[in-house]
Parts: sequence; C-alpha cells; structure tokens
Amino acid sequence: MTDPTRNAGFTLLHAVLAKGRPLDAALDSLPRIEPRDKAAAHRLAACVLRHVGTLDAVLEPYLRRDPPPELRIILRMGAAAFLFLDTPAHAAVATSVELARARKLTPFAGLVNAVLRKVVATGPAALEELDMPRLDTPAWAWASWGKEARAIAEAHAHEAALDVSALPGFVPAGGIALPTGSYRFPAGTAVMEIPGFAEGKIWVQDAAAVLPAKLLAAQPGERVLDLCAAPGGKTAQLCAAGATVTAVERDKSRLATLRGNLERLHLAAETVLADATSWQPAAPFPAILLDAPCSATGTARRHPELLHIRKARDIDTVTALQDKLLDAAAAMLAPGGRLIYAVCSLQPQEGAARVEAACARLGLKRDPLSLPELPEAVTAQGDIRTHPGLWPAQGGMDGFFIARLVRA
Repeated sequence: MTDPTRNAGFTLLHAVLAKGRPLDAALDSLPRIEPRDKAAAHRLAACVLRHVGTLDAVLEPYLRRDPPPELRIILRMGAAAFLFLDTPAHAAVATSVELARARKLTPFAGLVNAVLRKVVATGPAALEELDMPRLDTPAWAWASWGKEARAIAEAHAHEAALDVSALPGFVPAGGIALPTGSYRFPAGTAVMEIPGFAEGKIWVQDAAAVLPAKLLAAQPGERVLDLCAAPGGKTAQLCAAGATVTAVERDKSRLATLRGNLERLHLAAETVLADATSWQPAAPFPAILLDAPCSATGTARRHPELLHIRKARDIDTVTALQDKLLDAAAAMLAPGGRLIYAVCSLQPQEGAARVEAACARLGLKRDPLSLPELPEAVTAQGDIRTHPGLWPAQGGMDGFFIARLVRA
C-alpha cells in the first residue's frame, strides 16, 4: 500500500511543477486524507520546492539520462525526505519505490531503488560542496536581488515562523514580542491553538506585513481608504487604531474572507466590492493604503512554489496594473493627503521604479519614512525595503517595499 503522505506529496508537487498551480490551491484540492498526513505531505512538498536545485545536483551523478518529470519528482521526494526531513534511509528508499509502482512507473522502480540507495550511502556529505542558496534560486530572481541575493536565498531555505498581530491591550501567551509590534511563534504552530484566536483577539500577519498600515499612522476617527484590501490584516490594523475605514476589494470571494475576518475580530469597516482602478468615492480621502497586487516574491519563505511558477516576464504584467492602481489612488487622495504604496515583492521594478514613475506622472511627492525599530530597512530615498535576510537571529521576515507619497 502506498504511503498516503508520499502519494499526496507527489500530487502537490506535480500540480505545482507540471501545472503551475499555487501550493495552497493544490493542497485544498487534495482528496480527503487524515489531517496529519495532509500536513506531512505539505511539509514534504514545501521542502522539495525549497531545494529543487540542490536535490537535482545530488541526484545528477547517479542518472545516465534525464528521467521523465514524474520520476524526477519521486527521486527528489526521496532524497529530500532523507537529507532534510530526518526520514530513516530504508523508509526514504522503500516509500519512493512503492510510489513509483503506484504511479505506473514500475519499469523505473529499480532505478529509484538504485539511485536513492546511493544517495543515502553518501549521506549529508553530498551537500558539503554545494552552493545551496545559489542552486535553489532561479537565475532571474538571483540577478534581480543584487547584493542581498545570498542573504535572501539563505533565509528561503528555512520554514518561516508564525507571526500574529493582536488587538490593542492583548498579549498572546507564548509569543515573542517583535519590535514591529507582532508576536512570533515557532514554525508549524497552529494559529487556532494560540490563546486569543478563538476569542477574536489575534490574526495571522507577518512582522513585515504590519508595516504599511503602521506607517500610514491612521488617527482615531480619520477617514482611511484601504485599496485591494483582502484578506484584511491591514484593514484590521486600521480599524483597531480607531480609523473610519473603507475597504475596497474586487474579488467577491476574497471580500467575503475579509468580512469574515473582521467579524471574527469584532471590528467594523465599510466594505466595497469594486475594481479599485475604476471605483470613485463620494469624497477624497486624507489617508490611503494601497497594498497592490504583485509578484509576491517577498513571501517565498511561506510559499516556496512562487519562484518556480513565476517568470521574469510576469513582472511586466503586474507593474502595468500597479501603475493603474497608483493613478486611481492619486485621484482619490485629498489635497495634503498621504498615500502608502506597498508590495510584498523583492523585485525593484515593482517598488522604487513604480514610485518614481508615479511621482513624475501624477505630481506626487515622496515623503521619506523612518523606522527606528528597523533602521537597516530604510533606503537612501526614504522608502522601506525589508527582505527575508533581515533579522536572521530572530527568524527573518517577509520582503516588502513601502513608500509614502503626498499630494502637495
């Protein structure tokens, strides 16, 4: 009988690598299996995706020709289970052979057995001479990250911790308080088990993701517009600060998620189902938060498939949308108002380049930001750029670009 974890792990990896599907979407589409097996399959698939280049380099000496894609997935899984997930050697080999047979690759079962036996015989020594950060990062991404590429890639090798935000006055027990105002729990922690979740006191939000709303500095009673607002973490921050929030989201299902999250947290905002590029408010807003759709490469620690399903050419598509959203946001901004532009991307084309173009095109002015709790994230232009290589001792953070623009 095929191990359910290996079978589900194969399904996830095939969905990502062969079909370009996001890992979470593939996970939601799995046939019903035990929660424990589902979690283990997700962990195995994520491990393979973090180390695709390294695993291929380990396997290469034992392959005379390029194996079929499905077979390569099985070999990667077996090697990853042994090298990175502490699976006993015999189990890593045996379950991979069983999986090959179950996936109608019986003629290759002997090859799987022979190759993985050589991998386990060599052991961790197979990794010693490899430049794993470079191998595990697509060339287009490495080149775009400049001098920070190695630190970012090294952080991507590890599963991210769980960060949560809390309503004012509530401190979740067991969490480590971070300078940005978040609370950190070990990787793999189930948020539902954290004290305060059931009572609507906390929500999941990376330490870097709290910064855009924090830097908007919404005041009690101030009218604030949150564009592209789902799933609602930043909306919750603004509401918790006492602002009068209008949250705009064009996707019906994502807006439903936002509304559900606010309801769970006992927070209230005006929610609007609309495309932010064409929606027009009754009156301009003094404060706007635009967390724009983007390549999301800054979240690759949490979504390791992103670097495999994204391509360099995809950036042009999202930058065109970002420009349209900035145009729309500028038109909604009151004289003297402030606009926070943010993307959870590491790509410079989506950050500083968009801001510079917007200032030239729209007559906006950059208003430099400061961040005393994280001064190394402040750029020479006064923007904020976080990346996974920051705070290595504390477990890093997601990559974000944040700028503040004002209408003169």
